[in-house]
Amino acid sequence: MGAGLATSLVNTAPEVRSAGEVLVDPAALEHFLEEHEIRPDALADGRPTAADLDQVRALRQEIRAVIEAADEDRLAEGAAALVARAATGPSLHRDDEGRWQWHVATAPRASLADELAVLVGTGLLGALRALGHDRFRDCASPVCNGVFVDTSRAGRRRYCMPELCGNRLNVANHRARRQAAKP
Repeated sequence: MGAGLATSLVNTAPEVRSAGEVLVDPAALEHFLEEHEIRPDALADGRPTAADLDQVRALRQEIRAVIEAADEDRLAEGAAALVARAATGPSLHRDDEGRWQWHVATAPRASLADELAVLVGTGLLGALRALGHDRFRDCASPVCNGVFVDTSRAGRRRYCMPELCGNRLNVANHRARRQAAKP
């Protein structure tokens, strides 16, 4: 979950999306959190603020730097630094279906950005351990600056946002083939 959230958050940036910034205001951040079913303790009493938005945007750049780390040691260090921002340690809790799930608690009064950093950092460390450094990739689309963590079973994902980048490239290739086939 944390690795997927890392990918989604990083790819909300204006340098990735041709349409510009996705997290344009606190309401957009709230929508992003709801879309990813993230219910941070930092927002127990309200909605994201402009300060939360600024901190999450800064966190987004930190996460991108971790994903783009040149080697697995730097990636591990960067992800561990994210976790260290507010984690108080892992524990096991039962979910709604009674299954054991890892839970990484955060310090009381941790900011929204720090809670997200812990969640993302934990996910990135898990992905590095389970899948390896080669699953941290740049988008294969020549017109995209996105990055992602390939958590797919087969490990063959090529695009940061397959529904957008992959589709865009497939449409362009289809048009080029049709144009080349014309007499």
